[in-house]
Amino acid sequence: MAKLSTVSEAELQEIMPTQIYSHWLSVIHKIRSLYDMDEEWDKGGKTAKNVLRFRRGGKTLVSLFPKEDGIGLMVVLGKDESEKFESTLPTFNSKVVKEYESARTYHDGKWIMFNLPDQDVENDLPVLLALKRKPNRKDI
Repeated sequence: MAKLSTVSEAELQEIMPTQIYSHWLSVIHKIRSLYDMDEEWDKGGKTAKNVLRFRRGGKTLVSLFPKEDGIGLMVVLGKDESEKFESTLPTFNSKVVKEYESARTYHDGKWIMFNLPDQDVENDLPVLLALKRKPNRKDI
């Protein structure tokens, strides 16, 4: 799969309406405020034209898919991370739990796709990401 070097702000604004693009920037800022990660653009496959992955040490924390009708946010939870999620299930919003329970499990973990904007999902995002990796940056 060929890597894309970057996707420009102009290209993102062509893909997403203004309100969705503003929300995209907000989600990116939230992730950046918690994590110092490498950001890599790649082809998005069936879900979207492009995908932005936040990665460190060869492992992906979260993938974001810019789309016309919103933002796809994918988190893959491995076996240990899924066990942590299930042990803290009552702390998560019902929408997050529903997506987790309906997500398909593959050999490398449970692939959970959330559709943003969704305030309930976004409120749980820091806790969900912390299951995968402890934040390495304080809020900006």
